[in-house]
Amino acid sequence: MSVSNALYQEVILDHNRKPRNWGALPAPSHRAEGHNPLCGDHIVLTLAVGEQGTIDAVGFEGEGCAICKASASMMTGAVKGRPVAEAEAMVGEFRGMVTGTLDTERDAHQLGRLKVFAGVRDLPSRVKCAILPWHTLHAALNRESSASTEGEGA
Repeated sequence: MSVSNALYQEVILDHNRKPRNWGALPAPSHRAEGHNPLCGDHIVLTLAVGEQGTIDAVGFEGEGCAICKASASMMTGAVKGRPVAEAEAMVGEFRGMVTGTLDTERDAHQLGRLKVFAGVRDLPSRVKCAILPWHTLHAALNRESSASTEGEGA
């Protein structure tokens, strides 16, 4: 097993066992539900966006595979404290990374530790699992009530 595969597995397992930002916010300003009908992943994402347009707090809960839960856990940590515009940019970058249109070694990005998910692009059946939290974030930020991976390549 390569070092990057071992790190990927370790990170996924850690965030699956101990998800960060788990739980719904009591009074969110934004909320969306995400669903992946292929594997049954279902998450609810709640956000508190402040007057300055910054994501002040974020939480998630639901049922999902280890990849979905780890992606949501790391995503919430990465976007907390960021302006909404930066979070939206990260949605596009993450999508590009897991679908193979963003090369994290060559292209500029702000994904940081989220690069551990780059190998998901080699597992087509798991791309939708990794990207569901990001679709849900995009929906929440745009005040859409739901997001789904159905009918999309990712």
